[in-house]
Amino acid sequence: MDAPPTSKPRMKPAALRSIASAALMGVVAFLLLQTAAFAAEDEDAITPYRPSVSSPAQLPVPGQLEFEIGGLQARSGNARRDSLPYQFKLAFSPEWGVLVGGEAHVRAHDGDARSQGLGDTNMVLKRAWIVDDASAFGMEFSAKLPTARADIGSGRADYGVNTIYSRDLGPVHIDTNFNATRLGLADAGSSRRQLGASASLSTELSAQWGVTGEVSGTHRVGAENGVQLLIALTFSPTKRLTFDIGVARAVRPMPAGTLLFAGVVFPITKLW
Repeated sequence: MDAPPTSKPRMKPAALRSIASAALMGVVAFLLLQTAAFAAEDEDAITPYRPSVSSPAQLPVPGQLEFEIGGLQARSGNARRDSLPYQFKLAFSPEWGVLVGGEAHVRAHDGDARSQGLGDTNMVLKRAWIVDDASAFGMEFSAKLPTARADIGSGRADYGVNTIYSRDLGPVHIDTNFNATRLGLADAGSSRRQLGASASLSTELSAQWGVTGEVSGTHRVGAENGVQLLIALTFSPTKRLTFDIGVARAVRPMPAGTLLFAGVVFPITKLW
């Protein structure tokens, strides 16, 4: 008599998460080694967009592919959401560039409801107008692609336009953003048009350490306004590598939420 077929053992979710984390750490380590490999040949500084909500008007050095990745934990009441936000940045010239980012992985739970998977993907076309060494204007045209499952993302595409003004005032760098977003999905009775504004101030504490503070908010007819405060520390051992860590507090809408984050910015390679 033939032996009964045996089923293959299933890998536990904890083991899968460990493998995914190890793979991610391996990718980051590889990219950091790639950065060190060509650092001696090309000393162009990076242009970090993390950790604030506000985007700077300036683009990275043309041809230098930069990568940003971090960890983000958001808590509000009994709900918790952990994610790995990332972003690739590439400028074709001092005036034009593209950004591609999103969330490499999301794990969310609210009570007994739990979900995890790939997050949504953001595509951005950016235009910068450099006024002088101390100031610049910028515009971003964005589309959020619904690559996440419906229980993680909205399941619909969003489209937005962001206007930027950046300026150095002595030792303080200021980024102000004003934006409008057309949401693909909105609660019943609320508008799909959302307005947003943010102002970020950053300064150096020493040759390697810096601090960033920011206030941001959103407004949408039929929904409660959003207000968030953020503070972060940055550490740059070289001008081609920046780490950040910080906390943000979403004081509105209620219940208030807390966000903890940390990340790194570095160049992957020089394409031209």
